[in-house]
Amino acid sequence: MCRLWSVSRGHGSVPSKNSVTCVEKAVDPGKAGPQIGAMDDPHLHPAFQPGPPERPAWPAIRNGLRRRCPNCGTGALFDGYLTLTATCGACGEDLSHARADDGPAYLSILVTAKVMGTAMLLVYETFLPSPWVLATVFSVGVVAMALYLLPRFKGLIVGVQWAKRMHGF
Repeated sequence: MCRLWSVSRGHGSVPSKNSVTCVEKAVDPGKAGPQIGAMDDPHLHPAFQPGPPERPAWPAIRNGLRRRCPNCGTGALFDGYLTLTATCGACGEDLSHARADDGPAYLSILVTAKVMGTAMLLVYETFLPSPWVLATVFSVGVVAMALYLLPRFKGLIVGVQWAKRMHGF
C-alpha cells in the first residue's frame, strides 16, 4: 500500500513525465496522527500553491464607484459612457482584462426597481396623482436613475475583479 509519494525532479524545476513514484512506508494503523499522502506534497498539486495575495477591496470598490482606476484612484476608468480604458493614464495599470458582462445592468435594474417602486407606492398613497402624471414622472426618474447607476456599478465590478485578481488582473 502506498502511503508516501515522492517526486524526483527532472530538468530544472519541472518534474519529468514518469517522475512520480510510490514509496512504501510502514504506517502504524493504531497511531493517531496525520497520515502522509499525495495531497501533502505541494510539488504534485500546483493548484494548491498559494497565489498572489489579494489587494484591499474597499479602496478599489470606492475608486470604481467614483469611476476611477482601482489601483491609483486618480486615472479615469472609462473612455466614454461605458467603454473601459485599456490602461490607466496615471499609473499605467492594465485594465483590458476587466469583464463586467451583465452584472452592472442587473444591479442597476435591481436597485432602480426597488427604490423607484417604493417611491411610486408612497407618492401614490400620499398624494393620489393622476395615473398619467405618475407614469410620466416616474418613467423619467427610472431612466435617469438607471443611466446614472450603470457606469458606477460597472466601476464597482471592475474594482472587485482587480482586488481579487480575477480575469488576469
